[in-house]
Amino acid sequence: MSRQVPTYELYGEKTGREPDFWVHCETIRSRSSLHQWEIRPHRHESFFQILYIEGGSGDAIFGEKSHAICPPAIITVPPGLNHGFRFSRDIDGLVITLLRSHLSHPPGDRSQLGEWLAAPHLTSLDPDHDEAVYVMQTLRRLGDEFENRRSGRNEALAAYVALALRLTARISHEGNTHELPPNENERRMEMLSELIQQHFRSHKPASFYARELGVSPTHLTRIVRSMTGNTPHELIAGKLVEEAKRQLVFTLGSVQEIGFRLGFADPAYFSRFFFKYTGETPRVWRMKEKVRLEHA
Repeated sequence: MSRQVPTYELYGEKTGREPDFWVHCETIRSRSSLHQWEIRPHRHESFFQILYIEGGSGDAIFGEKSHAICPPAIITVPPGLNHGFRFSRDIDGLVITLLRSHLSHPPGDRSQLGEWLAAPHLTSLDPDHDEAVYVMQTLRRLGDEFENRRSGRNEALAAYVALALRLTARISHEGNTHELPPNENERRMEMLSELIQQHFRSHKPASFYARELGVSPTHLTRIVRSMTGNTPHELIAGKLVEEAKRQLVFTLGSVQEIGFRLGFADPAYFSRFFFKYTGETPRVWRMKEKVRLEHA
């Protein structure tokens, strides 16, 4: 593992080959059979991976440590991690690759889920556990949704990914008896993140979120500053900017249309807002980012 580890999009495919997808799903068999059932150490700089192991066996290698795979199980691999796999020939399951920008929580943020997403995990799924069964059903539906281009496909895929990760993290936490429970501020930060995800397009003020959480605006500011170093207003603005960037790169909508979708009635104000947080207008940022992705 000390040798140079290659960086890929999908295993065996160099970065920059397909810059326009946000999620890809395929069977583990289809990819690993091309490489004699062994995925050699590599990493993905911008992609998060979920492997659903339904049958067979193998080993997951994170860094220099090897972990036996006993299905059913979920393996989550954060961006930038050196990892590899050895699979038996009867391996059965899915591998889902998605842009880190499409995760509901950035890996490494100070929420409990963000911290969980920042580290690799091999989570066993108990077929007698209701939530584990639901995770398995959700990932099977995700695979089916990816294969069939029905209306609302992207929204359904995003919902399945978010639900599968949230429930897998919960199962993983329940199985770790040495892990301390989150404190009250961590719980409030998780609730705040979920509220922002629901309402950021409505441009609700920080006082709205404080009221929903049952705390004063001043106390909410103290919590958010202590956990993130930012203010609630900066978190809300950051979510708007993140979604604006995603739509500028991965949709064909005009800058004006994207601004309207994000709750900006005035296109000029949307451009000023975006410029304030990025130093570039939406149009200039979009052109530069597409060129960067094409030549990455």
